[in-house]
Amino acid sequence: MILTVTPNPSLDRTYEVPCLDRGEVIRATGERMDPGGKGVNVSRAVAAAGRRTVAVLPLGGAPGALVADLLHAQGIEVAPVPLAGATRSNIAVAEPDGTLTKINAPGPELSAVEAELLLETVRAQYRAADITWITCCGSLPRGLGPSWYAELVARAHAAGARIALDASGPALLAALRERPDVVKPNAAELAEAVGRPLATVGDAAKAAEALRGMGAGAVLASLGADGQLLVDDAGIWFGSARVDVVRSNVGAGDSSLAGFLIAGGRGPEALVSAVAHGAAAVQLPGSVMPTPADLDLAAVTVTSAVPVDRPLTEPVS
Repeated sequence: MILTVTPNPSLDRTYEVPCLDRGEVIRATGERMDPGGKGVNVSRAVAAAGRRTVAVLPLGGAPGALVADLLHAQGIEVAPVPLAGATRSNIAVAEPDGTLTKINAPGPELSAVEAELLLETVRAQYRAADITWITCCGSLPRGLGPSWYAELVARAHAAGARIALDASGPALLAALRERPDVVKPNAAELAEAVGRPLATVGDAAKAAEALRGMGAGAVLASLGADGQLLVDDAGIWFGSARVDVVRSNVGAGDSSLAGFLIAGGRGPEALVSAVAHGAAAVQLPGSVMPTPADLDLAAVTVTSAVPVDRPLTEPVS
């Protein structure tokens, strides 16, 4: 079973509109509510694959209760940490041409007691269940300093757990010192972590190797439409897939991480699963997570012959 930790979850409301005109009354043509947050999305992808998952997350107020209900409805076990404040509500406005305008709330500020309870809930869940991976994902809410993920990684390793981390900025750099087993940056997060621009796949591979030198056991790097890289102690692999139509990239990276961990979280076979899950996710609407029927493994190519000179479609400066 895969345990996910989402320190700053959300209730996501998406409205479909004919056109977004500032200052006007706009009538939505459709709406939906989803539980949000990167770790939440990993749990949703794991559940869509028919696997057990438990989501550890701080929840408060009516939005928090809705998040828990929505997760339960998708077959996800929830280990909530009660908050004095209310879980944040985010709004997305989708236009017919694919333009997505998002308004993300800052979320509640966690107290020192709530921050510690979140760590203790992860420990208790790991001890109580057959957990294969602990996955820590997303931004940190107010009240949790950049070292919070590092503390979580240290405690998890002390308990014998394997850790996958999807974080960025100071939180990622601090956690690297505790040697997480897998980190999953995108191209922009890679460039930020190493402090230099990325123009080619080779640049991204060198940046991933640098993260390993800073403490990461393995690096699963998402390069968007250009594919994915896996760099670990056995070598470097590059994976890509044919995608006919991109409908939404929301949660695609989270789906990729879920696919990687479902397949064992190691080696080129796991990279095949990661690429297949990510490719399937971008061809589905909104933040819908792929099921096994949506996967096209035959469309995936994984090779150790990394195209180092290939320019990135969207270079990162």
